[in-house]
Amino acid sequence: MRSMLYGIGAMSLLVPYTASAYAASLRVSPTSLELVAPETAGVITLTNEAQRPLNVQIRVFRWTQSDGEDHLEPTGDVVVSPPFTSLPANKDYAARVLRLTRQPVAKEEAYRVVVDELPDPSRKRAGTVSLVVRYSIPVFFKSEDASPPKVAWGVVKSKGGLVLTAHNTGDTRLRLADVRLLQGSHFVAGHKGLVGYVLGGASTHWPIQAEKSINPGPVTLKVQSESGPFDANIAISGR
Repeated sequence: MRSMLYGIGAMSLLVPYTASAYAASLRVSPTSLELVAPETAGVITLTNEAQRPLNVQIRVFRWTQSDGEDHLEPTGDVVVSPPFTSLPANKDYAARVLRLTRQPVAKEEAYRVVVDELPDPSRKRAGTVSLVVRYSIPVFFKSEDASPPKVAWGVVKSKGGLVLTAHNTGDTRLRLADVRLLQGSHFVAGHKGLVGYVLGGASTHWPIQAEKSINPGPVTLKVQSESGPFDANIAISGR
């Protein structure tokens, strides 16, 4: 279900609906949420910057990775309150994220809170189109003794491109952004901005755009993470 994750993204402008010109008026913060046991509740703030009320739907999905792919599944272990609300114009609203299951947190649990602005049928006009905002907020519950991420990296040549692989044997996730691959001092491939996450105890992969051919030999990976920048030397496989 990787396509579903990319579809809902960190923020996506998705659903065609009403006005011919549309400025995003729903804001959500923070962009991610981490709760360490025994904490079981957090808050996500929704801000309506429009001059009219907005109707919002909020859902929670359990987030896992297997076979190199992301999967989102409905869950009752974590809920958000309220699941639907109407936001007054130019107001903030606090939505509570609650972990209901009594099972202790084992290592780290990952979820996505998906916030959708619902289209307003009263604003529909013939022959016009707008885009409705959707946010996807990563939420993590972790135990106090969860180990940090420990990732083994790889680069695979595939169909004329490159694939960055990650196998995380640690308990907690690693967030990747601003990826660069170098041979010596020469930049050969990269991806600006957020690339994605490798969850604890999971494996995944991402295509990386190559700007020039890579010679035989290792490459240096340079990445920005939640805990700061880091480097890794990686062997290349494939053809």
